Amino acid sequence: MRTRVRGWRWRRNPLRRRSDVVEAWTVLAVAVLLLVGAPLAGAVAGWWAHDHARAVAASDRAARHQVRAEVVGTPPDRPATTPGGRDHAYPVRVRWTDGAARTHTAQARVPAGTRRGDTVDVWFDSHDRSVPPPPGESQIWQHTVTIGTCAAGGAAALVLLVNVVVRRVATGHRLTEWEREWARTEPQWTRRQAGGP
Repeated sequence: MRTRVRGWRWRRNPLRRRSDVVEAWTVLAVAVLLLVGAPLAGAVAGWWAHDHARAVAASDRAARHQVRAEVVGTPPDRPATTPGGRDHAYPVRVRWTDGAARTHTAQARVPAGTRRGDTVDVWFDSHDRSVPPPPGESQIWQHTVTIGTCAAGGAAALVLLVNVVVRRVATGHRLTEWEREWARTEPQWTRRQAGGP
């Protein structure tokens, strides 16, 4: 029957080696880093990503403008589909009137299924080039969660990798210490057996 003594690496005893103490402290550090450090790294990275994404979205909103335009070009008969089977936007000519009552015509990407004469919302830059809309709040939060999750996972993976390296080094030191102890003990042990009854 196997008996397990908890915390033996923390208590003084003749079987404990320096490598055992290092390993015990490493386990404690790994637990703290996994439970506190990795989530904290994810939260900090997510916070930074959220602020950065909001700044980019605000900059995009300032550099782009949305107009309500009429589709004047002829959309393709069969809109292209992505490999997943979803329809996507395609370029077609649109016309709109600005606040000064000037009429503009440009090429813009409109949603699949749009027909000639339909009115759509499109985004343009300052040179009236069609651009995608600025990121919305859901895209900002999706970016935030992705960056935060990746940072927390990366921190946890790094901690576990360092733990594996430390354990391997500690095991090597432990074996060396045991060999040294056996080299000192073995002559006494074999003499006692040889001179026995």
